[in-house]
Amino acid sequence: MEASRNCDVLVLGGGNAALCAAISARRAGASVQLVECAPKHFRGGNSRHTRNLRCMHDAPADVLTGAYPEEEYWQDLLKVTGGETNETLARMTIRHTATCRRWMIEHGVRFQPSLGGTLHVSRTNAFFLGGGKALVNAYYRAAEALGVEVSYDTEVIGLELRDGHFESASVVRHGIEYAIGAKAMVAAAGGFEANLEWLREAWGPVADNFLIRGTPYNTGRVLRLLLDGGAKSIGDPTQGHCVAIDARAPKFDGGICTRVDCVSLGIVVNERAERFYDEGEDFWPKRYAIWGRLVAGQPNQIAFSVIDAKSMGKFMPPVFPPVKAASIRELAVALKLDPAALESTVARFNAAVRPGTFDHTVLDDCATEGLSPPKTHWARRIDTPPFFAYPLRPGITFTYLGVTVNERAQMLLRDDRPSSNIFAAGEIMAGNVLGKGYLAGIGMSIGTTFGRIAGEEAARNVAR
Repeated sequence: MEASRNCDVLVLGGGNAALCAAISARRAGASVQLVECAPKHFRGGNSRHTRNLRCMHDAPADVLTGAYPEEEYWQDLLKVTGGETNETLARMTIRHTATCRRWMIEHGVRFQPSLGGTLHVSRTNAFFLGGGKALVNAYYRAAEALGVEVSYDTEVIGLELRDGHFESASVVRHGIEYAIGAKAMVAAAGGFEANLEWLREAWGPVADNFLIRGTPYNTGRVLRLLLDGGAKSIGDPTQGHCVAIDARAPKFDGGICTRVDCVSLGIVVNERAERFYDEGEDFWPKRYAIWGRLVAGQPNQIAFSVIDAKSMGKFMPPVFPPVKAASIRELAVALKLDPAALESTVARFNAAVRPGTFDHTVLDDCATEGLSPPKTHWARRIDTPPFFAYPLRPGITFTYLGVTVNERAQMLLRDDRPSSNIFAAGEIMAGNVLGKGYLAGIGMSIGTTFGRIAGEEAARNVAR
């Protein structure tokens, strides 16, 4: 083993939350080491795949239109989580997003107006110029300019903890093992979504058909070490940010370009060519993250989003082209579905559509009548060739099982005592705010808020 190294604050992880923590701790005067298990060209965890941050604002502000006040943000979160959220921590996150953009800009992040086809988010979400990769690169430049020591290809294999107090981390880099001691530690190493064995343990055999939309480096090793070391867990291991993505996507790291966003514009059927949920329940940014779980509940975890020519050009196209056919029967054959069954499903849907004024920017009056499940909004007959379909599978972005924290981002122990020097931020503690469900852009809101808090509190802890 190589000789141990020491610093004031050790940050485990290399994404948005970790970088916010490292920058904040360094700016507060602490010496900081950041350990990223990925190689440099894969650095940044799931933050590489993000596009925006959900922001509270009481009036139009730079790239944000209209107003998105705290109470509306809170009600949106309450609705998607079904109340499974810590209100204190959630409201802290919401309020922080009203002011964090200035801090982000100071550290190199740039914003742009919302992209065409991103559906209803110009009021609620601030988009990063260049996406998450540009944000991550900006933060690494800022961190290194401040003197943060960054170590890539470095895997944490052990934590020395004494009654919830962090002493050191054992790490391996290029086959060489060494220890890093620190006066405080920030855990920001993500969830366990890339750990297929852990997913199978939580979900059973259906997990074998899941695709991992996020980074292959989030295996949950730090999370497991903390839970085994006495951390108080939070969240259900089967809950997470699970969206419907193109079934042709790679097993790992497909990112945002594999998401299929036309669900609310058509119908979704399973391999029996049957609909199974209301595709027009609410605006897509509030509902896209339920569709992964819905598809996971279907036979063989496969489904198909079906639209016609009227819907093309009204959503952000994914990286894979749609399956195209001149008729519903031909489309069924191409999808290996029963042609008569799909024709029947489409015919029943078309017959149930009632006249209305289609407007995908509002909760319109285009709905079905006498159909189960209904389609509450944006219901239009699927009758204009050519017809298109995208095959869907569950895509896991990140998991919600994590460690419990308080308002200072301190990790709590099983007896509810806060750790004396362990803090947590990002996906590894997102379950405190997200018991289930998801709102577009809130993952970055949580990571930015608690990353900054964790870094500042860790530095304060060192200075005491």
